[in-house]
Amino acid sequence: QLVESGGGSVQPGGSLKLTCAATGRIISDRMMAWFRQAPGKEREMVAGMRWNGDTQYVDSVMGRFTISRDRAKNTVYLEMNALKPEDTAVYYCAIDRSMYGRSWPDEEDYWGQGIQVIVSS
Repeated sequence: QLVESGGGSVQPGGSLKLTCAATGRIISDRMMAWFRQAPGKEREMVAGMRWNGDTQYVDSVMGRFTISRDRAKNTVYLEMNALKPEDTAVYYCAIDRSMYGRSWPDEEDYWGQGIQVIVSS
């Protein structure tokens, strides 16, 4: 089970830190990612971390968002800075079912329930 927290409303330029707490699995051995879906838009992966710690970001959040993990707490984070109105979306964390995989999570893998982030003045 993946449980997200930390969402909410913030003004442009503000910051939020999303948390994804996992139960029953080891985050450090699997591919994991944060996705988002804005109204009327397709879901996109904004940040991912491979099981070896390598990270990947979509261009629109590069330099503003940071994905990290705490192995001891079985938790993944998404720190979001310099937020823009276009970052408004429901954010989801996802983790690969397989250990040491090579692909980012998809519909067949584990997903959180989603958490709303609103950036507005």
